[in-house]
Amino acid sequence: MELSAKLTPFEEIESWRDLYRQEMNCQIIHDSIHSRSGWTVEYFLSAGGAPVGYGSIAVAGPWKDKPSIYEFYVLPHYRCFLFDLFSVLLSASGANRIETQSNDSVLTAMLHTFAHDVASESILFHDKLTTALAPAEAFFRRAIASDDPKIPADQQSSHWVVEVGGAIAAKGGILFHYNRPYGDIYMEVAEPFRRRGLGSYLVQELKRVCYEQGNIPSARCNPKNIASRKTLQKAGFVPCGHILTGSVSG
Repeated sequence: MELSAKLTPFEEIESWRDLYRQEMNCQIIHDSIHSRSGWTVEYFLSAGGAPVGYGSIAVAGPWKDKPSIYEFYVLPHYRCFLFDLFSVLLSASGANRIETQSNDSVLTAMLHTFAHDVASESILFHDKLTTALAPAEAFFRRAIASDDPKIPADQQSSHWVVEVGGAIAAKGGILFHYNRPYGDIYMEVAEPFRRRGLGSYLVQELKRVCYEQGNIPSARCNPKNIASRKTLQKAGFVPCGHILTGSVSG
């Protein structure tokens, strides 16, 4: 059967991405790249002349000069051709790198088959445990302009702080750069207030806010950041995957 990968406008694969999202059923870290003009190149995959899936290549921003396949979807009843279709996509696109989250089982299988120098860039977390942390004198509230002048006024509603004795001890928030309803929680604790459980308390409260807004909290951290990893786990987050990268050149 003849297999092909042909350049196509994003609009042609947009409905296919809905199938991809449904199958993933989790936070998709690179979901928003498609909405950034010039950041992606799309390929329609065909088998015997019939459309069977698509592949997306990141070509701008952090991926400039290292085009990376980051989405690869094939209809289930054509997955007996997965490896061949991926080979065709690699040849047509000239991609020299793969970047995927390990809970994308299809692209992860391609990564470990076609790539070398595979490494983890981030650990992914999903919420599994309810906690009841209550550090002494800690007060959680929404951020205001004077807390951080760098935050644009129209984004303040998604930023929060923890006060201790009238001082800002920790800052954090919820980002929606990914596929809703998943919100990405981030936080930072000021040096004088570290190792007092305030980071985990902030994450716990941000999780609560996320749920109250009808969203689902998620998080990630660098694999080498042990302090951040422990903070997230203490607040009820559990690891669910990794962002993996690998080279397919050479």
